[in-house]
Amino acid sequence: MPDFPLIADHGLIGDLQTAALVATDGTVDWFCAPRFDSPSVFGALLDSERGGHLTTRPAAPTFTAKQLYLPDSAVLVTRFMTDTGVGEIVDFMPISDSTTATDRHRLVRLIRCVRGEMAFAVHIAPRFGYGRDPFRTRASDQAVLFETDREALTVRLIREPFEEPGRSWVDADGDVRAELRLRAGQRRGLVLETGPAGQLTQFPLAEALRLLDQTVDFWESWLGGCTYQGRWREMVHRAAITIKLMTYAPTGGLVAAPTAALPEQVGGERNWDYRYTWVRDASFSVYSLLSLGFTDEAAALGRWLRDRVHERDEKGDHGPLNIMYRVDGSSDLVEELLPHWSGYRGSSPVRIGNGAAGQLQLDIYGEAMDSIYVAQRNGLAPGHEGWLAIRDMLDWVSRNWSQPDEGIWETRGGRQDFTYGRLMCWVALDRGLRMAAEHGRPAPLDEWRRQRDAIYDEIMERGWSPARQAFRQHYDTNVLDSSLLRMPTVGFITPHDPRWLSTLRAMEDELVTDSLVYRYDPAASPDGLRGAEGTFSLCTFAYVTALAGAGQLDKARVTFEKMLTYANHLGLYSEEIGLTGEQLGNFPQAFTHLSLIDAAVTLDRQLDRFPRAAARRHTVLPAARLGDAAPA
Repeated sequence: MPDFPLIADHGLIGDLQTAALVATDGTVDWFCAPRFDSPSVFGALLDSERGGHLTTRPAAPTFTAKQLYLPDSAVLVTRFMTDTGVGEIVDFMPISDSTTATDRHRLVRLIRCVRGEMAFAVHIAPRFGYGRDPFRTRASDQAVLFETDREALTVRLIREPFEEPGRSWVDADGDVRAELRLRAGQRRGLVLETGPAGQLTQFPLAEALRLLDQTVDFWESWLGGCTYQGRWREMVHRAAITIKLMTYAPTGGLVAAPTAALPEQVGGERNWDYRYTWVRDASFSVYSLLSLGFTDEAAALGRWLRDRVHERDEKGDHGPLNIMYRVDGSSDLVEELLPHWSGYRGSSPVRIGNGAAGQLQLDIYGEAMDSIYVAQRNGLAPGHEGWLAIRDMLDWVSRNWSQPDEGIWETRGGRQDFTYGRLMCWVALDRGLRMAAEHGRPAPLDEWRRQRDAIYDEIMERGWSPARQAFRQHYDTNVLDSSLLRMPTVGFITPHDPRWLSTLRAMEDELVTDSLVYRYDPAASPDGLRGAEGTFSLCTFAYVTALAGAGQLDKARVTFEKMLTYANHLGLYSEEIGLTGEQLGNFPQAFTHLSLIDAAVTLDRQLDRFPRAAARRHTVLPAARLGDAAPA
């Protein structure tokens, strides 16, 4: 692997406990087992020489590659075109009892010649424990066993008993290489299995095809429960499948992304490990999944949140909740560096674990309470013990909302009085008051109401910048922050309030570039890190939602359609978009796909309510006016 593929040049497969990235050239260059947050088996995405990979590609020096998902599924097809024929590989991870945690996971790779003839080159190069654990290789013409002192990877050849196995050998590094020559209609393949050492026997083709059918059936059946019938059905469905792929089924926890250390700026230091469950992301997921009709997934996330609230962790100064946890709910996220890895395109340091886990981020309490409230209104109300835990948490919020925190973006430049943190504390108390009133739950309502109203007054007085005529990032700056796009969404301010419309215009002047939205300007508001970053994709979709709520439907729709062009060839998004349109940051990012769902649902609803307003300017307009606001 002489170079790194683009971040966007990947598809995602998984079995609801872990996942793998497959590049368009047929390389599996990221795979951790047995969980999302486990050490890597293949990590070439972060070091092309030492990271490890599974490669299957045409032996021809030049070829054209295409990639697609089988419709309504997470089964990935990579097709190759050469001068001698057309071939393809089909990658998937079978899903059996996904709710029981296991060390045993399968990655199935079917290899087929579709037309003519094709020679495939196969290279299996695992590098266990982020490339730190030595391994032994034992090979036959039917299977290979790669084994360390702690784990094993068994690779079995898929073929019919009467077929020749092809040429294979073990090289000096302990890797296995093979050549497969296939004619039209012939199939071979590999089954990779983690966990205890498996049988060193070949894998029947009929069994592999049965697993393929079973996997397709699972995804089609699951997606059949989606209630969304709007204008962007294909993109919403793909976003929903992607969210499902990043859900750890045994606990319901959702990882922010299945990758670690992919850079927000190529060559820079903003390289974080996202293979954990953020309270914030989980909370947003409940609302998004309910809006699509996925009540089981929303309930599982609600239970995950409930368990975190019940634990009431009072260690440190971050309050009852950590901002993130491992997928099993544990909180040992010590950040460390992998100095032996070069990083994606030289982007170092390579970080695993996450040092932001112990930060104080007050907004998580509002996001958690908002999702709990939404879940309650959809028939998922907490029981008595749950309410007592919620009450204790809100008592803590009512006593602590006025202290500075690190903010939603996990900046490492010191605590500030972030407006968004105050906003979400208002949400937390407001939703607690509503839940207590609607269900007659005992609570110190007068105190909660007093603190909620004090937060409102403070934001309107100190969060408002008279100089900018906009709500600002924190009280000691005039810098804007796109996290505040949620102000009308959570009901703090009406979407037509003059202060909000003024804020929206100011954000457009400072944070929006041809529909793409920055989080904030790090040059104007130092965040403790070197370098710059791209536009934040979830913020762009939040901008669409804000525009739609403000009645600016033409601008909202154009912005949404533009943003869809930045998806990769499979409809997937990373965290950010670079200056040249390149996808940056961890991939795919759950938050971005959740925001896409919210934007599509909100925009659909508004377009259905005001069809004439939406159609009013579907005539040809001068380019300079394409972004003008529509009359409310």
